[in-house]
Amino acid sequence: MLDREEYIEQAHLFHALAERMAAGIAAQEALGSIAQEVLATTKLPMAIDYLVAELKLFGTLSTAMARIPHYFTRFQTFVMNRAEQEGGRFDMRTALAILEREARYLADGPTPQGLFFYRFECLSRNRLDYQQGMDAIAEDPIFDADWKSWIRTVGRQVGFVDLGDLISVRSPEYWRLEKREAILAGREETGPDRAMLFGEKEGRIARANRGKDPLFLFAALERQLGYPSVPRPAPATPSAESPALLARRLERLEMRVKLLEEEARGGIDLTKFDPKNFQPPPGE
Repeated sequence: MLDREEYIEQAHLFHALAERMAAGIAAQEALGSIAQEVLATTKLPMAIDYLVAELKLFGTLSTAMARIPHYFTRFQTFVMNRAEQEGGRFDMRTALAILEREARYLADGPTPQGLFFYRFECLSRNRLDYQQGMDAIAEDPIFDADWKSWIRTVGRQVGFVDLGDLISVRSPEYWRLEKREAILAGREETGPDRAMLFGEKEGRIARANRGKDPLFLFAALERQLGYPSVPRPAPATPSAESPALLARRLERLEMRVKLLEEEARGGIDLTKFDPKNFQPPPGE
């Protein structure tokens, strides 16, 4: 994990880069100016210099981020790589917003539970590759060996097993209910046979949302764990058109209809399109 000031400056990097690219400034030029703004006592200026150099050579940022894994996490690289793929639905603005909010959360003292759910919801809402995404999440240094093993298990079982069940079985709430059922049934009590990754609160939320839309589970966990909301791509809105522009479009449509009618009657008279046959209106 990096120092808090590094994550604060990373959040500024992603926010400023998104703003300047939206204003039409080239990424290379935007990064050059941001490098002068960020805190010089951090390692980010050196990282930005490397990003600019890689951008000049290959035209991508994710390749540079992958070469400095001690500074940018594998999940950050994964998100940027998906945004840079041609023809994809995942755009750069959403990717930078995801990385900015994550950096701010990391600066404010994250928990493994909150960081996992934030990243998992990012994969779900943006329909990113689960297997590669979960492998990237598991590589983060905030997760210990038990977390890494469980995250990869979720990556293999998601879609086949309810996410609420995968969370619940790793919480004390599940084993408390198991113990109560064992007592009522006269069976021998058994303790947890796996590491507990979540608290009773997360277990109760997961149990209450079994079989429901996962978005309800995410919304409840976001409220209770305090991790940032996942950015959503803004729906495309048609631009407002002036009456004059609409009138010109109607004129073009009428002309096309007339040409089609003439062609149906036996052919188009091309002589009227000859400039030599053009006669100006009277009075001109």
